[in-house]
Amino acid sequence: MAAPSIAFEAPENTGGRCPSKDRPIDLVQLATRTKGDKAVEIEILQIFARQARGCLQALANEVEAAARVTIAARLKNAAGAVGAHAVLRSAEAVEREGADAGRLATVAASVIEAENFILKLCR
Repeated sequence: MAAPSIAFEAPENTGGRCPSKDRPIDLVQLATRTKGDKAVEIEILQIFARQARGCLQALANEVEAAARVTIAARLKNAAGAVGAHAVLRSAEAVEREGADAGRLATVAASVIEAENFILKLCR
């Protein structure tokens, strides 16, 4: 008799993160900033994708540590504005701890994942 009562109870969601924060782009955060206007959301995401790609290329080409910190800070701020939490965390690591090959690879992977997510949304 326990099975029917379990079926109608609210699910326990005590562990883990918010599902919207597990995606490459937090669509809930973006929707609150744009007041739900889908055209504005798509435009903002496309601008972010272009800026993230430019920052990624600049990080790869720059040799000066201070310039890399500035580029990583720019990428972190852009990622925070659209809710790209993985990009934000990886750029923050580069900004805080320096740009070694592993951190740059993490930034590149997170930017590519966010770009692919944005491309799927824009179809």
